[in-house]
Amino acid sequence: MSAFEFFLASSLEKVFADSRPKPLYDYTFNGLIGDRIAFQLVYSVHGNHGRSPLPEFDVTVSGIDVPVRLRDVISVPSHYPVTDKRDKNYLRTAPGLYPDLLVPSSGKIKPVSDQFGSVWIDVDLSSAKAGNYRLCVAVRSESNTSLSKELYADLEVIDCELPGQKLIHTEWFHTDCLADFYAVPVFSEAHWKIIGNFIHAAAHDCGINMLLTPIFTPPLDTAVGGERTTVQLVSVTKTKGVYSFNFTLLERWCRLCKKEGITYLEIAHFFTQWGAESTPKIMANVDGVETKLFGWHTAADSAAYKKFLTAFIPELIRVLHDEGFDKKHIIFHVSDEPHEQHLRSYLKAKKIIIPLLKGYTVMDALSSYDFYKKGVVSHPIPSNDHIQPFIDHKVKDLWVYYCVSQSVDVPNRFFSMPSSRNRIMGVLLYLYNIKGFLHWGFNFYNTQFSKKHINPFITTDCGFAFPSGDAFLVYPAPDGSAYASIRNEVQMEAFADLRALQKAESLAGRSKVCDIIHEGLDYPITFTKYPLESEYLTQLRYKINTCIRSYTE
Repeated sequence: MSAFEFFLASSLEKVFADSRPKPLYDYTFNGLIGDRIAFQLVYSVHGNHGRSPLPEFDVTVSGIDVPVRLRDVISVPSHYPVTDKRDKNYLRTAPGLYPDLLVPSSGKIKPVSDQFGSVWIDVDLSSAKAGNYRLCVAVRSESNTSLSKELYADLEVIDCELPGQKLIHTEWFHTDCLADFYAVPVFSEAHWKIIGNFIHAAAHDCGINMLLTPIFTPPLDTAVGGERTTVQLVSVTKTKGVYSFNFTLLERWCRLCKKEGITYLEIAHFFTQWGAESTPKIMANVDGVETKLFGWHTAADSAAYKKFLTAFIPELIRVLHDEGFDKKHIIFHVSDEPHEQHLRSYLKAKKIIIPLLKGYTVMDALSSYDFYKKGVVSHPIPSNDHIQPFIDHKVKDLWVYYCVSQSVDVPNRFFSMPSSRNRIMGVLLYLYNIKGFLHWGFNFYNTQFSKKHINPFITTDCGFAFPSGDAFLVYPAPDGSAYASIRNEVQMEAFADLRALQKAESLAGRSKVCDIIHEGLDYPITFTKYPLESEYLTQLRYKINTCIRSYTE
């Protein structure tokens, strides 16, 4: 006889097909107005052994009059889930299927014999009224009503709004990857529609408020001598040695960003990655002929490029200002992550653009505090495994990033990691007053060095280059929109935690909030030492919400 099982699980639980996840034993939630409460319905059937067809079940959620969204959790392949540099805080290290992709649910589920599946349920409290609610997750079979089940969870909506996001957040937006995956001409109307869909997802679903802007094709993850599909928002003309620029596409980009709520622009790097030794690819009409004006063949400190930037940057700034982005809302870059061997070339490149960007923020990923101390980079973005010296020396307006290399002790969001390792970032961002968070992979759908394009539903590791979960946060849906991931939803929970902690501080003071965070711990939380259990995070948020309620009753 078949035995069906239905139960609720935390949003921090990853439901693998071959392993029974931990049930949610405390079915009590609380949240602020504007919060999004998420959990999972887990389902399975055992003992069928193919003897009879399995029924389909309808899933509904009732008990509160607010938008409730159901999405199916889909497992995707990971051939490269971990690097050889790792600690013990991983769920799995073997290649296999990992739960990550979220697709809109039809409201129907069909259990598979001896496998576990789940539905991601989130309750949007933006329009909720304060009060206590009893949520009912009903699972019903039309063919066999005896198999139906109702699961309950208690929800308290606190009479206080979750404050807006202060954190500046960018995930590098790869415009070329959208044209490549969907096989549409660059900046065609079809491409613009897809770009708009992904910017909408970035701003409204991913907490992104700063967007990487390809004034020229960004010189990122490109093999030396190779190139990515050209995505250049500024048309360049050179006639008899004189430059002129057409900003029509950039103006459209800026207006689209404004429409979707993007408040900061991150201008693509002016020099190549890994050393600032060359210039980005820049196409131009030179005396009537389409020409690759600059690229790997051009030294970063060439007189020709300096002359070009001297003509271009003032015009660029004028247009950005006209479109509503002032100097407080534009970030410029020299080159990504300079190391000791790059010092000379980086400083040469910096010397060219800094005089042209007086009063503007120029920042780069930088993991060497000594470089910062020497003034190589004025506004550093250290990785979370190199951030401590910057914290110890009280560097102001500190940002942080992580990527493929941050695989030991520190937070990250690989498929193979527990979701708690992703969500703890909210607490850390609060404790260390982090101003901005950068990640390189919103939608990178290429192999390493952009030598080939990939299908991210099949290849999640960029061809054995980066552990699955590093290179992209969203998936390209068939209709040109973006599918979310578990990693994004958990990261959004982290950002909501940060906002709740900031609200609690405004009411109870920072000391009180820090005491709540460290309650029961005998060590200070750092980027390399923090509670590993998911229960710590859910209980902390419950306590912070309760603290807020005590000041608003």
